[in-house]
Amino acid sequence: MKHEVELIDGVESLAKPKLDTATRFEKRKKIYQALEDRDTTVLVDDDDPLESTMVLNMGPSHPATHGVLRIALKLDGETIVAAVPELGYLHRAMEKLAENKTYHEWMPYSDRLDYMSPYSNNTALCLAVEKLGDFKVPERAQYIRTIACEIARISSHLLSIGSMLMDSGAVTIFLYTFQEREEIYDVFDMLTGARFTVSHCRIGGVASDISQECVDFIKNWLKEFKKKLSDWRKLVDRNRIFIERLEGVGYISKEDAIAIGLTGPNLRASGVAYDIRRAEPYMIYDRFEFNTPVLENGDCYSRYLIRMLEMEESVKIIEQALKQLPKGDVRIDNAKQAYAWKGEIYHSMEALIHDFMMTHEGLQLPKGEIYHAIEAPKGELGFYIQSDGSGFPWRLKIRSPSFCNLQALPQMVEGGMISDVVVVIGSLDPVMGEADK
Repeated sequence: MKHEVELIDGVESLAKPKLDTATRFEKRKKIYQALEDRDTTVLVDDDDPLESTMVLNMGPSHPATHGVLRIALKLDGETIVAAVPELGYLHRAMEKLAENKTYHEWMPYSDRLDYMSPYSNNTALCLAVEKLGDFKVPERAQYIRTIACEIARISSHLLSIGSMLMDSGAVTIFLYTFQEREEIYDVFDMLTGARFTVSHCRIGGVASDISQECVDFIKNWLKEFKKKLSDWRKLVDRNRIFIERLEGVGYISKEDAIAIGLTGPNLRASGVAYDIRRAEPYMIYDRFEFNTPVLENGDCYSRYLIRMLEMEESVKIIEQALKQLPKGDVRIDNAKQAYAWKGEIYHSMEALIHDFMMTHEGLQLPKGEIYHAIEAPKGELGFYIQSDGSGFPWRLKIRSPSFCNLQALPQMVEGGMISDVVVVIGSLDPVMGEADK
């Protein structure tokens, strides 16, 4: 049965900065209900004789939505009154699949979450499982993971900056960043044997050691990358057209960013100095000297600049890790906690039995629950695991940063223009693979 919902007053009432967060959320609620309910008849205000108020669907196939994201926009002319992001077009039941896979079997699935930085996903899953099992991972493996995660951070930020600049009209930088990502894929190819979905992390360590050839390649690449990063910033940072296109667009205050649940570069661009690598150090991040870039403006330009600055800090971390890289094992020497090496399986019946049991029955973890999060390129990536003592997780939940960051989109675009939606989405840097997990 159809019913009518009268929408609240227009742009001014939503755009007033004096409204507190709770009031703004309450005012949006009526608009959300009207936009989401297909049986609702949207009434045109009496003071709108030209019927300039309309609802526009953007996506889910729009090239600027960075995946299958649909946004319902309520417009007053070209000004956005409200926006409702709609997810679910790519839902793959990743969390449910995990309940029917062993921890090792589900590892390749984690690559497909944020496929712009698959190594971060692998690492987050392994750290959560290792925390539940109280495993002691060898130091060399920790260094290899850290190096690979920071390279993945650079790769993700390159895509974010390149696509955001392309969305705002600067195609040249997009080509530069993608050319550099090819170099990064060469690094992963040498380290893992795969360019994109690497699945290199293993519970208890990593799948293979890093070669001296790969170390030398990374060092040479870093020298060239630092020069290119400096050149890009000279080209873009003071470009008047680019700054006027992004400055002041998509603003969100520090208080609202915290209330909504933003994390990562999007949170730090609003003046909150929160970085899990510093706040709750994991792996070996407490051994490195690096800064946490923080800006106060909370707009699209700040979110762009934060990622540029973070790439510089990642370079510092990688260089320090390569200098400190210790010798030793890269996997736990315990066949009940980690897979044995193939060479052992071919020559040891005991190793073969352990390998069969690990594959068939899964890793036997104690009963209990655990949550562990890392500072992924897009923000806090956390895995919550409930174990019933079997080789399969009884429950596995993913705290994906893209899903949480998209909550800020309606507030960022309200009061702006239709064209601002494109750059705001680019500045948030969502990947729908992990948002629609």
